Amino acid sequence: MSETPSIFTRIIDREIPADIVFENDRVIAFRDIAPQAPVHVLVVPKTAAYANVAELAAGDPALLAEVVTVAQQLATDQTDGHFRLVFNTGEEAGQTVFHVHAHVLGGGLKEGTLAQ
Repeated sequence: MSETPSIFTRIIDREIPADIVFENDRVIAFRDIAPQAPVHVLVVPKTAAYANVAELAAGDPALLAEVVTVAQQLATDQTDGHFRLVFNTGEEAGQTVFHVHAHVLGGGLKEGTLAQ
């Protein structure tokens, strides 16, 4: 884990503003600032202890289940339950923030694309 707080930790701590769409004691969700789909929400555990989904699954499977449940709730509200749930793991897979997070993508996506 890096000594410098990630952008997500800074959002959780309210150092950086975000369009927050959900929050509880363990999870926060907010709109992506560079959306790749009509609906693009990030679901982020409030702990920075896990860099990726594999670490989260091994270290706190209940928290991973909560992330997925929140993603489902948001997708139900914003996309009538039609969505993609994406976890990037590693730089070569497109992960740029090493604080585990899920991308909820939806809004008329076509197979093989992220755009309408």
